[in-house]
Amino acid sequence: MKVLSLLFAFVLFTNAFSQVKEAESIISTKPKLDTIGWKNGGLISMNLAQTSLTNWSAGGENSVSIQGLMSLFSINTGVNSFWDNNLTLGYGVLQQGKDKKFIKTDDKIEFTTKYGLRLKDKFFIAGALNFKTQFTVGWNYTKDTQKISNFLSPAYLTGAVGLDWKPADYISIFSAPFTGRITIVNDNELANKGAFGVRQAVYDSLGNILEPGKKSKNELGGFIRISFSKGNFDLEILKNITITSKLELFTNYLNRPQNIDVNWENLLLFKVNKIISINLTTQLIYDDDVKVPIDSNGDGKFDSSAPRTQFKEIFGLGISITF
Repeated sequence: MKVLSLLFAFVLFTNAFSQVKEAESIISTKPKLDTIGWKNGGLISMNLAQTSLTNWSAGGENSVSIQGLMSLFSINTGVNSFWDNNLTLGYGVLQQGKDKKFIKTDDKIEFTTKYGLRLKDKFFIAGALNFKTQFTVGWNYTKDTQKISNFLSPAYLTGAVGLDWKPADYISIFSAPFTGRITIVNDNELANKGAFGVRQAVYDSLGNILEPGKKSKNELGGFIRISFSKGNFDLEILKNITITSKLELFTNYLNRPQNIDVNWENLLLFKVNKIISINLTTQLIYDDDVKVPIDSNGDGKFDSSAPRTQFKEIFGLGISITF
């Protein structure tokens, strides 16, 4: 299996540089850069939805939901280099029914920094660092006492070196055959359970812990990140629309490299006017190390778990400020 992993790394690496050679025959001049120096900006969005029912014969429950998103960027562009920095923070809660608790609908912290030196025309040798975690405890809301996540549990720290192709200022295809990823589970309870693929605790016959669970897991693999972010389209029908999409693929060379981790995020923002906006966010995740509870009998009791495709969609109308 290790031989197969090394072969995969070699193929990924050589394929990346073969793209450079192919591009050299197509691109003969350096790209024109719109901005030399720093460019900063971002998006702040807040969505609120509320339902109130009084003597409503058709039935239903009162509800209120709040969801906030902040995305900031700081980019330095040089003649032969670039440095991209992005920070995304998101949080959302929902209360449905009188006297019921608020439950989370979104919880995200992500920071990415990437530095690149021009190799040839629109190709760069680049290094990237990415960090992901969440703000607060996550619960299995069918069993309020069952904790399933927490701040820094999990947290993912990924470092990658590879080739970045920037055919336009709003597109980046980053191929990194040399990538290290650390999965952190800082919560003792979750670490002892072996959550998110870390090694679980060792117990004796009486249930006492002989050896606590590991709080981290190291992986070495290959990584591909394709990102697209564009507004101000030429078509009149798309003038007020901003589209952002990011696809990340990771394979662990040392353990089941055929099982590729997938993270695909999308944001569609439509500006009604300078403040009011409609936005749609989606996220699809597949991670072979994350076991999702399964209700096999349909009775509300989770009796098993397995890796499954995760999907989240948030649609909102609210206040949005871009700068």
